[in-house]
Amino acid sequence: VQLQASGGGLVQAGGSLRLSCAASGLTFSRSGNMGWFRQSSGKEHEFVAAIRWNSYSTIYADSVKGRFTISRENAKNTVFLQMNSLNPEDTAVYYCALNPRGILSTVRQPDKYPYWGQGTQVTVSS
Repeated sequence: VQLQASGGGLVQAGGSLRLSCAASGLTFSRSGNMGWFRQSSGKEHEFVAAIRWNSYSTIYADSVKGRFTISRENAKNTVFLQMNSLNPEDTAVYYCALNPRGILSTVRQPDKYPYWGQGTQVTVSS
């Protein structure tokens, strides 16, 4: 299984970025979670957003609710994270992660995701 994340960069506060995560090497079952996490210097992985593969249900951290939108394109096994109204506190390395057998109660737990992308840097300047 490979996850390829892309789309990070440098943006001014108030700006937008769109992250992509392309998954390959497996067939998605009816269950499963695809999530985005972020990690800033010296901190642990922080949950950002997740999407359930069988229901399209989306879950967000309170800190990004209303600003970020997670979505997916089935045909390409790709998940997107549209990030609007970015602020300097959003600066971090963003990782996509996959749990092919994930259940709803575990979407926020990074240790429940066995597959991770390589991370993409997002820097928001003030």
